[in-house]
Amino acid sequence: MQRKKIYNVFILILAIMLSATVSSEVKAQGQVKSIMFTGRVVGVKGTQTLGKAYIFIPRAGRGTLADPEGYFALPVFPGDSIVFSYLGYQKQYHIIPRRHMEESYSAIILMKEDVKTLAEVKVYPYATEEEFKKAFVAMKLPDEFERNNLEQNTRQELLMQLAAVTPLSAAGNYRNFMDQQIFGRENAANRSFTTAIPFLNPFAWAKFINSVKNGDLKKKDYRAILNQAPRENITRQDVINKN
Repeated sequence: MQRKKIYNVFILILAIMLSATVSSEVKAQGQVKSIMFTGRVVGVKGTQTLGKAYIFIPRAGRGTLADPEGYFALPVFPGDSIVFSYLGYQKQYHIIPRRHMEESYSAIILMKEDVKTLAEVKVYPYATEEEFKKAFVAMKLPDEFERNNLEQNTRQELLMQLAAVTPLSAAGNYRNFMDQQIFGRENAANRSFTTAIPFLNPFAWAKFINSVKNGDLKKKDYRAILNQAPRENITRQDVINKN
């Protein structure tokens, strides 16, 4: 019985202590006063003022705008979280210290630029696909003049004409002279030999018979190539007269 009384007294004392603590906390909360939060909103470099920046307290549901110079004044409470936003900049969050007991609080808010890289957009001066195709076909290349000159200067007729009218250089004359000397020596060395007649060559006859069997004589491709090749006894005067 005595133990039960002691236990009841202990519970009563504990309840009184808890009620005193709660009442002191409620009283302390009731004594919390607002703080005038002042400051300036600037860019991250500190030289650009962000006028008309938006300042908002989410928990209280209220806010304000900075003046054209970036200065602002807003009543807040300790522990409030303030959001600063400005077009082209990232949102900045600032928390009022909970143990701040003075009537005013100041801070410089530095905001970072929000850089976003957009995809490349190419604008063409054509309304429809048909107009683009016509413009593409009629388009002239930057090196079209050089291409035309190259085509004109590398024609086979022009090269043959240049070869006929261009005199030999010193190296060409020397080579021509040496060729004549070498071929002349070979002709002099082969004077005592009998010239071979292809008509009596059995290998030539075998090749001719095989070409007849294969139908090589019926093909017309070699004639076009033969007509394009200049004849063996062509002279420089023939090329000049032709052009």
